[in-house]
Amino acid sequence: MEAMKTAVLLLSCPGLLARQGVVAAISNFIIAHHGGILHSEDHPDNGQGLFFSRMEWDLANFDLPIAEFRTHFKHLADRFLMKYRLVLSDHRPRMAILVSNYDHCLADLLYRHHSGELACEIPIICSNHMTAERLADFYKVPFLAVVGKEKVEAEQELFRVLRQHDIDLIVLARYMQILSPELVRQFESRILNIHHSFLPAFVGAKPYHQAFERGVKLIGATSHYVTADLDEGPIVEQDVVRISHRDRIPDLIQKGRDLEKVVLSRAVRWHLENRVLICGNRTVVFN
Repeated sequence: MEAMKTAVLLLSCPGLLARQGVVAAISNFIIAHHGGILHSEDHPDNGQGLFFSRMEWDLANFDLPIAEFRTHFKHLADRFLMKYRLVLSDHRPRMAILVSNYDHCLADLLYRHHSGELACEIPIICSNHMTAERLADFYKVPFLAVVGKEKVEAEQELFRVLRQHDIDLIVLARYMQILSPELVRQFESRILNIHHSFLPAFVGAKPYHQAFERGVKLIGATSHYVTADLDEGPIVEQDVVRISHRDRIPDLIQKGRDLEKVVLSRAVRWHLENRVLICGNRTVVFN
């Protein structure tokens, strides 16, 4: 069956203005142009005085050309001081995956993409190790190795390839390198990382070793957007698994890796489905 073509509107506006009927106004606008609303979810953030909303509708009978949407919607956007973006379900973002020596997250992402769970294109996998090449070959994805190069030279090569492939989203699937501020700036809010800890606990290197030494009973994984501050970006998803005094460091690492795969894939899918809005150093993730 042919997939339904839909549009998604993600927006934020001042909470006081939202109380004047922003959801009703948008709904009436879509219905007036014969759009069939499929999902609508809102979140008033009273602490920040903001209102967030996600609305998705069927485009089968929508009589407003998408190219003209911004012009016709301007009076509502201005009235409610909206910041918004409109995306179409048939747009498939181009996602680059960066990986180092551990390829468990990469394998999970490639399988989910192959099975149709992740609605994107993967034009390139980049790595500072050769370990991931076999997975790239198996899934027939081009592979770039930046092995044996100085950090500056390697990142220049990454820049070139990311621009060449017109990348929309970068996923750090256990890419154990710190990105330069310039690369982070160029892809602001478009770099997702998986950190093998329940942030803000155990930042930096070897968090499982830190967790073992601390004697915690839960370990976790965190997927977040990358910012210039290491492991401090807005968190998209987290999860935990219970451990006990019987578990040694290898046990923590194995349990953690199983968790990392699931947490990263959820965050990637939610980003691709346009379910995430960033508000300062926090996120609103719509169901």
